Amino acid sequence: MTGEKNLTSLIQKMTPELQLGEYVFTTVKTTDQIERKDIICEFREQEGITLILRREKADNLNLKYEFIASWITLKIHSSLDAIGLTAIFSSELAKHEISCNVIAGYYHDHIFVNTKDGEKTIEVLKNLSQHYIG
Repeated sequence: MTGEKNLTSLIQKMTPELQLGEYVFTTVKTTDQIERKDIICEFREQEGITLILRREKADNLNLKYEFIASWITLKIHSSLDAIGLTAIFSSELAKHEISCNVIAGYYHDHIFVNTKDGEKTIEVLKNLSQHYIG
């Protein structure tokens, strides 16, 4: 199944969905003590392995973190080579002083924002979607 590439269609149909719970970004040297099912996202960098986990899982594992996030999924299958989607919604969030960390999955884009901004982010994205004309 091919993802959507048309920017207007992507913005108008993105349907942001707030996932339940709190999430954190942490870094480890090895994932040997962490079950794969508990890892939301993993990215290997030269300095260490960045993980996104549920906050309670990180707490149970005594992992350090600084950023507690809400997780928002854009419920449209966006193409990995679509142009402009991240730029449009991240610019709109910046206008509302909302910092975002974006991860593109195969099917959807995922946005992590400070927990205090979760509901506000949904409102901003829905408003963008409803009023975007390209």
